[in-house]
Amino acid sequence: MPPVALLARIEAKPEHAEAVAELLLGALPLAQQEVETRTWYAFRESTTVFGIFDTFDDEQGLQAHLQGPIAAALMEAAPRMLAAPPDIRRLDLLAAALP
Repeated sequence: MPPVALLARIEAKPEHAEAVAELLLGALPLAQQEVETRTWYAFRESTTVFGIFDTFDDEQGLQAHLQGPIAAALMEAAPRMLAAPPDIRRLDLLAAALP
């Protein structure tokens, strides 16, 4: 089980909600290329609220992801497309049910 994770809450400006959804959909191939990212999920909570949940085996993998292209694209889009900066939280996983 990967021991560390990130949970990001992303709130889009209403006029940019679909663009944020497209940005997250487009990030999937990038996440699949990150060898240290074990799992990666993008989700929609409401019309304008989105999230990302991803897991890593260690702090090194987490840091590599934070310095990678997905985080860069999100931070570049933030001033124009997001209602507030992304709320990104580091989590220590206690348990997981994986296939």
